[in-house]
Amino acid sequence: MSHKAVSVYCYLCGRADKNGECYPSVGRIAEDLSLSTCTVFRAFNELGKRDLLERFPRYHPQGGRRSSLYRIKGEITKTNRSKKRGGSVV
Repeated sequence: MSHKAVSVYCYLCGRADKNGECYPSVGRIAEDLSLSTCTVFRAFNELGKRDLLERFPRYHPQGGRRSSLYRIKGEITKTNRSKKRGGSVV
């Protein structure tokens, strides 16, 4: 898993409530971590593929989008953080 995905995960954990949920905007996450919004979205995809994060869209009652709700689903472990490089696990 990329270091940037780990950074996004830690950021969301730090903002999560007792249910493991938070809803900062992508722009806020990107600004606070000095990342681009595209990098934040790539991190979401990485975390989702590893079953560490769920993301739910939210909408205003009058229509229009709000920041998504993020739910932390698991913890980063050596097993789910590793990726193979050249046949060996890093």
